[in-house]
Amino acid sequence: MQYRTLGASGAAVSELALGTMTFGAEADEQTSHAILDAYVAAGGTFVDTADVYSAGVSEEIIGRWLAAHPTEAAQVVLATKGRFPMGDGPNDLGLSRRHLRTALDASLSRLGVDHIDLYQMHAWDAFTPIEETLRFLDDAVTAGKIGYYGFSNYLGWQLTKAAHVARAQGFAAPVTLQPQYSLLVRDIEHEIVPAALDAGIGLLPWSPLGGGWLSGKYVRDQAPAGSTRLGDNPERGFEAWQKRNSNSVTWQVLDAVTDIARIHSASASQVSLAWLASRPAVTSIILGARTLEQLNDNLGATDLDLTPDELLRLTVASEPQLDDYPYGPGGQQQRARKLEGGR
Repeated sequence: MQYRTLGASGAAVSELALGTMTFGAEADEQTSHAILDAYVAAGGTFVDTADVYSAGVSEEIIGRWLAAHPTEAAQVVLATKGRFPMGDGPNDLGLSRRHLRTALDASLSRLGVDHIDLYQMHAWDAFTPIEETLRFLDDAVTAGKIGYYGFSNYLGWQLTKAAHVARAQGFAAPVTLQPQYSLLVRDIEHEIVPAALDAGIGLLPWSPLGGGWLSGKYVRDQAPAGSTRLGDNPERGFEAWQKRNSNSVTWQVLDAVTDIARIHSASASQVSLAWLASRPAVTSIILGARTLEQLNDNLGATDLDLTPDELLRLTVASEPQLDDYPYGPGGQQQRARKLEGGR
């Protein structure tokens, strides 16, 4: 396992993080604890959860594991999130000081800890002034309740605004952003990645395997069946079957992934994760495993070294389809132009 700094902070985290949205839902407590055991045994140190995962049960499962493994727990960098409803009241959601105070204290209680290493705002809140949210987070850092803070699912302008307001007010700076990012979802490279690089913010990609598509388990024009996410519900969420099956880029990417996997005697998942780990600003990739088998396969990505030509092939195959300007070829050419003749 390799380690990287958490954004521009001095904290080190493993390059593969353990996402725990499945805990208490698709993975029972026994399976969840076995996944945590295997992840830490492989050198993993970064565990990510959220208060809304299984309505708090994910945090409780992690809390009981931490209490039972004090030696291992001392090495874990613990991350959770707040923002979405955990109750029915008008103040039981959002990024107000009122809600975040309650949400943070509840997460600390469920996790059984006195501080959280990384506290993340789960999504933008258009109703709460950013200064109010950042002031709360700065106070929480000062009080020792959190070590660092970050965001999830923010747009480029939102990330930039938060970073600049924090700097102008003298608040502790944000260190991370969790965006959706994979070989099949690269739109964040237009605005979010440049904003993160500009602010010194590390990316923590979620859904790095495109909801299972990049594991190579689906076949073109053959609807999924059985005990898979899309087998249970083919039109589920972002990874809906028909939308991606009908997109030629999906299969162009999967052809490149499977060819390279065959060369390395690796899995398609490992190739996809290795490509993502090479991308600018990426700090740690969030793995979401339902079983030990899935986790162990994904962890194998740390031993895979792709050549520059293989990385380029994957990058070209997955190139987003863009309009000409400002993100397409015309805009890219303008932004990348070099001065000639000293001008």
